[in-house]
Amino acid sequence: MKFCPSCASPLETAFLDDRDRLLCSARCGFVHWNNPTPVVAAIIEHEGKVLLARNVNWPAKFFALVTGFLEAGETPEEGVLREVEEEIGIKGELISFIGNYAFKEQNQLLICFHIKTEGEVVLNEELADYKLQEKHEVRPWAMGTGPALRDWLISEGVESPWI
Repeated sequence: MKFCPSCASPLETAFLDDRDRLLCSARCGFVHWNNPTPVVAAIIEHEGKVLLARNVNWPAKFFALVTGFLEAGETPEEGVLREVEEEIGIKGELISFIGNYAFKEQNQLLICFHIKTEGEVVLNEELADYKLQEKHEVRPWAMGTGPALRDWLISEGVESPWI
C-alpha cells in the first residue's frame, strides 16, 4: 500500500503505538494498522483418518489442513464448516475448538477446529489432491497450521514429532 485510501496522498512510515505504521502524509487521519486476517482451519477426521489436502499451487508432496478466510457476518464455527463443504464437498460435524494460532509469516490469526466427515470426497477447483492418514502417521509441520495439528494429535493421545 503506497497511497491513502481516504485522500490518495502518499503514505509515510511513522512510529505509532510501539511500532512502525503507515500513515497518511497529508494528515487526514488514516492509519494502516495491518491487523492480522482471521483464517479458519479444519483438522478433518474423515471416516477415522486424518484428511490432508494439497492446494493446486503447491508442490506435489505438500499437504496441509483445509483452511479459508473468515467471511463478514459469519462466526468461526460457521466459516470452518462452510470451508470444509466448499473444498471437499462434504458437510462436516464440528467436534471441538482446538485453539487460536498466530501465523506471523502470513499476518494471519488461525482459528482451528476438529471436524468429522463421512462420505465421498469431491474436491473443488482450489485443491489438486488429498490423502488420508492414520493419526499416528501424521507428522505436523512447524509453522502455519502445524502447531494446531500437533496439539490436536497430543490431545488424542498421539505423540507426534515435528517434521
